[in-house]
Amino acid sequence: MGNRLSKIYTRTGDQGETGLGDGSRIQKNSPRVAAMGDIDELNAHLGLLIEHLSKDHFPEESASSAAQWITFLKYCQHRIFDLGGEISIPGFELIRSEHVGLIETHLDALNEPLSPLENFILPGGSVSIAQCHVARSTCRRAERAVIALSEVEAINPEGLKFLNRFSDYLFVLCRAIADVQNLTEVLWEKDHLV
Repeated sequence: MGNRLSKIYTRTGDQGETGLGDGSRIQKNSPRVAAMGDIDELNAHLGLLIEHLSKDHFPEESASSAAQWITFLKYCQHRIFDLGGEISIPGFELIRSEHVGLIETHLDALNEPLSPLENFILPGGSVSIAQCHVARSTCRRAERAVIALSEVEAINPEGLKFLNRFSDYLFVLCRAIADVQNLTEVLWEKDHLV
């Protein structure tokens, strides 16, 4: 790990620039910084989701599942931090295909016991489910930001796959939380006024 920050403000960004991990400076509104920011926001929303899940009441038979979800989400938080670091240093790669494969393994196990999806689902049902949807939608935005970056600079394609798969995982996690807590999913309803 590099030097620890002893002073939080440096005034070096007062003109709209920020420093990257390799020491170079770029505009704060560049595609690279936008991607870093969306990835950081995703990690913040995951932290909130983990805290909500930690305080939720799960039926005794589902408590171990919830503990496994929390452990995996914490693991993913670290990899998402790695992805942000990777984006902050052009040409640097930390996310590998094995990380994507691990998400797929967890996603398949999570999805297997769930009933088939027959309608659109709206965010809600509980605070944890709603927060999981916030994390999912933030993950999709981070994915779009990395795609935008990839159109102007080379990126590690595994990072993009990671975000794509992780947003799928979060969607299925929303359904799994509802399932184990015996909550009714909030299904979209067609407007009958027309």
